[in-house]
Amino acid sequence: MKEGSIVPGINRVPNISLEESIKMENDAMRMIMKEVPGVKSAVSGVGRGESPADPQAQNESTPIISLKPRDEWPEGWTQDDIAEKMRVVLEQSLPGVQIVMAQPISDRVDELLTGVRADVAVKIFGEDMGLLKAKADEISRIAGGVPGATEIKVEKVSGQQYLNITVDRHAIARHGINAADVHDVIETAIGGKIATEIYEGQRRFSAAVRYPENFRGNIDAISNILITSPNGSRVALRDLATIEVKDGPAQISRELAKRRVVVGINVKDRDLGGFVAELQQVLGKQLKLPEGYYLEFGGQFQNMERAMGHLMVIIPVTVGAIFFLLFLLFNSVRYATMIIMVLPFASIGGIIALFLTGEYLSVPASVGFIALWGIAVLNGVVLVSYIRSLRDEGMSQQDAIIKGCTQRFRPVMMTATVAMLALVPFLFATGPGSEIQRPLAIVVIGGLITSTLLTLVVVPTLYRKFEEKRIEA
Repeated sequence: MKEGSIVPGINRVPNISLEESIKMENDAMRMIMKEVPGVKSAVSGVGRGESPADPQAQNESTPIISLKPRDEWPEGWTQDDIAEKMRVVLEQSLPGVQIVMAQPISDRVDELLTGVRADVAVKIFGEDMGLLKAKADEISRIAGGVPGATEIKVEKVSGQQYLNITVDRHAIARHGINAADVHDVIETAIGGKIATEIYEGQRRFSAAVRYPENFRGNIDAISNILITSPNGSRVALRDLATIEVKDGPAQISRELAKRRVVVGINVKDRDLGGFVAELQQVLGKQLKLPEGYYLEFGGQFQNMERAMGHLMVIIPVTVGAIFFLLFLLFNSVRYATMIIMVLPFASIGGIIALFLTGEYLSVPASVGFIALWGIAVLNGVVLVSYIRSLRDEGMSQQDAIIKGCTQRFRPVMMTATVAMLALVPFLFATGPGSEIQRPLAIVVIGGLITSTLLTLVVVPTLYRKFEEKRIEA
């Protein structure tokens, strides 16, 4: 669904400072407003807010870009064209960052349901973070070769700088200093330690002391911290420990108590199910995982699978219910079977219409098939019921069929025409939600064209065969 707003997710290096991240974000918003046509406003947020429902780090941002009305866009442009232009501008102005285009509602829904903001999420589970990162990069490379893959994002699990202070046991032994004393000094200087209590009436506050920020973020200042030995001499921390800055994990994500790394992939210009099927096949051939490591697929694909699973239950139940009602109406399995055979005729038109318009078999299209079957069965019942009433009056079979088709031509055409005309506006809708309405309308209109024609031609022929069998019996 095209929501009329775009969320260009921007992911920077994990060790970027908050000040630099805000500066880059402001520059990005100015570039979007200046160089991307069709943009109405740009509002952004960097890092995590007060609510725990939006857990993003200070190197991540999800700006919301509101678009102008469609008639103010450049001629022939779509929302996808604006998003593509936005992505190009951001990549040129913010080198080295990951840009993932999304929309506000779908972005949040994906995150709430599957924990991932992407059309397809490949989750790799295992224990060793280095191996997980290497396999995630390999999956990213393989997925880039699958047609339709775009905006591939590998979860950033490394790149965070850590201050490692390793106490030299031999050095502290020479000076008679305990390791606990060294640890206390480090904790107080960098992390802070409660020194006293402050009372304000009935309220009590803990007062902690630690180095000012410009000192505790400076390796030289930390190295020069003096520790008093038992004999009264003062020894610098650099003489008692090894102090160094190393890259380490920026985050360690877990799911079901297992470490995992996610590769997010957006899909463009092809159906989601076909893309995932091809991706699974390619990964099965090219990706080798050690024992204990495995893959899972999530994102919108997971929602699609869940919806299709529901439809796999709903559709047979719907067909069964229609057959049962037809049996109650005609009190005959043969007539019920004959009319239920109208459903494939209706489905043929819906499938052809989807193919000609370039649409996919989506959930709205599947719902359209269910609505189409109801109308097609109604037309079949109208025709067969009238022919049977003529036969009960003593009219010959051929005359009854000819007169039935002649007399019921107008009601059948009116039923189909009214349904088609009611859905025609959906074909030309351009507002938010039109992407959901259009496949449903295409299926119903295309199916009614074929089902109406075949109902007036095939059903009378089937009636003759079915009634002959009934008479012979």
